[in-house]
Amino acid sequence: MIDYTEGSNKEYHIGVGKGDVGRYVILPGDPKRSKKIAAFFDDPKLVGDSREYVTYTGYLNGEKVSVTSTGIGGPSASIAMEELVKCGADTFIRVGTCGGMDLDVLGGDLVIATGAIRFEGTSKEYAPIEFPAVADLDIVNALIKASKKLDKRYHAGIVQCKDSFYGQHRPETLPNANELLTKWDAWCKLGTKASEMESAALFVVASYLKVRCGSVFLTVANQERAKRGLENKQVHETSGAIETAIEALKILIDEDRA
Repeated sequence: MIDYTEGSNKEYHIGVGKGDVGRYVILPGDPKRSKKIAAFFDDPKLVGDSREYVTYTGYLNGEKVSVTSTGIGGPSASIAMEELVKCGADTFIRVGTCGGMDLDVLGGDLVIATGAIRFEGTSKEYAPIEFPAVADLDIVNALIKASKKLDKRYHAGIVQCKDSFYGQHRPETLPNANELLTKWDAWCKLGTKASEMESAALFVVASYLKVRCGSVFLTVANQERAKRGLENKQVHETSGAIETAIEALKILIDEDRA
């Protein structure tokens, strides 16, 4: 493969190299959220700022940890994971937002993904569609423990991943409306918790790279509740999901040391 970095020893897209990041990394989408997450670290330092990828490194429980933003969607998230693994990372928690699908998932609730529907394109370039996108069990359990410890209302289960935000929110206007609406209805009937845009790609890439990955999301709102005229409050503050991811990392660090 061509060395596009021309010998800089920094990864081409994320702009960091070996020694710049810890083995534990939180992956938000929004670059502005990286600084917010890094505030929970001890002695955080900005180590990379390239494109959508903003990286801080600090410490939790005495262990070197990092946060790298990925932008929106599977392609940029998979690039971040590939390059962070080259730099020494092996444990990832995706933190973001989602839209509820199951009627029990309310705005403000957390959703912990146990697996993801691969209704996106990135994972298809890594694995046949029959291969499942599954979260790491240790990370799922750590996120559940963290949610309980922090007294956060949460749901653990399957999420749906897509590449088109508006394919979810106005499918009836698109040329392939029948396919979109039929599949969405099936996923809802199967108890899918929420819809988001990165976990399927991250889980499959993690399987390929033999690293650990999990996801936790803030539910912004639930369009299925809105369709039925049910209460559907909107919540945009992601602090609860961030605090849960931080607590889960602490749990993982202690468990790994043990």
